Amino acid sequence: MPSTSIRKTEYDPERKVLSVWFVASGKRYEFEEVPPETFAAFKAAFAKGRFFNDHIRNHFRFRVAAGNDPE
Repeated sequence: MPSTSIRKTEYDPERKVLSVWFVASGKRYEFEEVPPETFAAFKAAFAKGRFFNDHIRNHFRFRVAAGNDPE
């Protein structure tokens, strides 16, 4: 199901960095040390916003990244 709050995600398995672009702000956040299993579960989740809030937000160090617009 498409998310109303998350526009796009990308995952770098070598660096274990999850990039998440948000609809409202257009900003991209990079979450560090995200295990591949967590990204796989996030990608498969029916409610991505809920999974993000329950399992990623406030669980991993993050930063606002440059180059926020994915298009």
